[in-house]
Amino acid sequence: MSLGKIIGQKNKDLSKRIDKQKVPEHVAIIMDGNGRWATKKGLPRSFGHKKGVSVLKEILKAAKKLGCKVITVYAFSTENWTRPTKEVDFLINLFSEVLKKEIEEIHEESTKIKFIGDLTPFPENLKEIISNSEALTKNNNKFLFNVCVNYGGRQEIVKVAKELALKSSSGEIEPHEVNEELFNSALLTHGTKDPELLIRTSGEKRISNFLLWQLAYSEIYISDVLWPDFNEFEFLKAIIDYQSRSRRFGGIESLPNESFEDSQLSS
Repeated sequence: MSLGKIIGQKNKDLSKRIDKQKVPEHVAIIMDGNGRWATKKGLPRSFGHKKGVSVLKEILKAAKKLGCKVITVYAFSTENWTRPTKEVDFLINLFSEVLKKEIEEIHEESTKIKFIGDLTPFPENLKEIISNSEALTKNNNKFLFNVCVNYGGRQEIVKVAKELALKSSSGEIEPHEVNEELFNSALLTHGTKDPELLIRTSGEKRISNFLLWQLAYSEIYISDVLWPDFNEFEFLKAIIDYQSRSRRFGGIESLPNESFEDSQLSS
């Protein structure tokens, strides 16, 4: 049996363990480890970023096949500008190349693509490609692919706070009207369900300023695998782990006839 068939069989075996009724609707992903993967292999960091793109395509297909409706990825953070200029320029060019190459297929698959973040600092040609890609897919409703670029969770929260403060000072809203629902409606992800699951690769155990508001009740899955080595099998493992958890949202699961004192002992 070929390696491809063996991998395919392993994926099928693992997918059988997944409860299709409990698949997370929205999965957020921090795709970490591209540079380290390349360095470990004695390759330029750019090789890791290119490999990471092909992995992302595989994971998007796996997510759609499972029944997920939204994938949000952290492609470029506000902190990534501190990287060497050569690497930043490469990433910007890579965004352009990938979008031009893949957007027709994305559209044909009824996927809507949305870019989340401050696009102001990017070159005009990239902003035009992004705008055209969003316009082309805006009416697609089968799957939503959010790409966070020049995005920071704190910056997003500050942006919303400023907008609501201005509305309050102008009399458009009253201070007492500010609540979670109103705040949520002003976020860059407004209209999209918060992620039920966050996957971070490379073993790092932090959320790195990603979707700070939206991840309040998300389950977090840390994979030690570097992103270029991540694949459908690893994604399925994350989904299985997610389904093994009890999502209580601050509450507790009570057994029949269990008293308050008993629940305290068992919690």
